[in-house]
Amino acid sequence: MRTSAIAAAAGTLTLALGLTACGADTAGNDGELVVGATPTPAGEVLAYIERNLAKKEGLDLRITEFTDYVTPNTALQEGSLDANLYQHTPYLENFNKSKNADLVPVTEVYLPPMGVYARKIKDIAKLPAGATVGVPNDTTNEGRALQLLASEGLIGLKKGVGGTATPEDITSNPKKLTVKPLEPAQLPRSLDDLDAAVINNNYALDAKLSPKKDAIVLESPKSNPYNNVLAVRKGDEDDPRVKKLARLLTSPEVKKFIEDKYKGSVLPVEAR
Repeated sequence: MRTSAIAAAAGTLTLALGLTACGADTAGNDGELVVGATPTPAGEVLAYIERNLAKKEGLDLRITEFTDYVTPNTALQEGSLDANLYQHTPYLENFNKSKNADLVPVTEVYLPPMGVYARKIKDIAKLPAGATVGVPNDTTNEGRALQLLASEGLIGLKKGVGGTATPEDITSNPKKLTVKPLEPAQLPRSLDDLDAAVINNNYALDAKLSPKKDAIVLESPKSNPYNNVLAVRKGDEDDPRVKKLARLLTSPEVKKFIEDKYKGSVLPVEAR
């Protein structure tokens, strides 16, 4: 079953509408595995498994969708979900550190490459001096976006900052770019007001952007630490239901589904 939880901000706490009905009373009951996901690609991959593979494996799968990056982990930590699929390990580790949580990755599933998008240019070299470039404002994806800009020579960063880089770590900026952190989901909607934006794969796909065709720069999969993972609470890694889902997520059938549906815009781990 695929249900939807629309996320809304209330102060500093993000809530999922419909979460109680969809998960709070069901997680772990009667063998049902309740899994949180962002709609694309995670929700679509899980829906494929639910329709085509889960029943054969004796897996009762319920999918709850979220439109933000915080609530799926909060719901998992609090027990409303049994697992989630939407994040990479650096983001999970940062969540654990900032929220004193104990979530763990079970298996890598796919790489959703981050890309640079623009309305007016097709070549990153044509980005004008003084341009405004949007980046995600969450800690790990902001650093990831800045590393992508640095890989194109648009900015320089302090040595050793890695994926934790912030705009304060920029050491050179030859084009005098303005780096503008925004909510990740807002970046595609803001493209008309920006010269370029570094956009997470799932939000690009939700906005009908093709990472393979529309990105003017696309992250390389080589030695990339940002594979998305199936995550659970520590101690639940050996739950038989979780193990079944992990096997299905890395199965040849799911690999083919990802390759056929996303045509290089999302890369299954086995294909890398």
